[in-house]
Amino acid sequence: MLSLMKALLTFVAALAFGASALAVQGFRGFRPDQFPIPQIDPPVQPAGYAFAIWGVIYLWLILGAGFGVVLRPVEDDWDEMRLPLIGSLGIGAFWIPVANVSPFWATVMIWAMLALAVMALLKAGRDDPWWQRAPIGLYAGWLTAAACVATGLLLAGHGLLGAQTAALVAIGLALAVGLGVLLLRHDIPTYALALAWALVGVMVSNLAPLNLVVLATCAVGLAILALQILATRR
Repeated sequence: MLSLMKALLTFVAALAFGASALAVQGFRGFRPDQFPIPQIDPPVQPAGYAFAIWGVIYLWLILGAGFGVVLRPVEDDWDEMRLPLIGSLGIGAFWIPVANVSPFWATVMIWAMLALAVMALLKAGRDDPWWQRAPIGLYAGWLTAAACVATGLLLAGHGLLGAQTAALVAIGLALAVGLGVLLLRHDIPTYALALAWALVGVMVSNLAPLNLVVLATCAVGLAILALQILATRR
């Protein structure tokens, strides 16, 4: 009975998470005027198109949770990952309204979402990979990038670092967290894919005006991710 309840709550949390984006028409980054030092075209933020990945994440999480509640409601292979995923999605259901008001608390929340999502990813079983591990991996991978981008914006927006330095710190932090997760769980290619998508988005946003330092850093990061994936697959 408890396992069935967790399966149902996971589905409800996924629905609430997706519905929150529809209710406020999604999120495409913090506004420049939300910081003491306005962040106008910050080098750490991916190009606007990159945020479209949220649509895939919402839909895949809902479909995966629906598959689980209908076909795998009490299986042990699914059960362990559900509580941390419920926690992450539950926080996420309130994230966009908070982000529209307070970048600081939104950053705190997204790091909590990431920690719980990674916990769910590490606990995810090996059955039904496209319904269980893959959507959580895409979600956790994008959260890794988003949490680090938010941190970079806070650092620059409050004058703790320059915008360029904050971008490099955020990219390095995202890669460090990402490689750590991939070392622990290398059978989730969607995690690396989401992180790579974010790096490419940052590169696109730094093409005009041309920012060679950030472009080169992202390119090195993409190469490191590719090498890590190849190494673990072998």
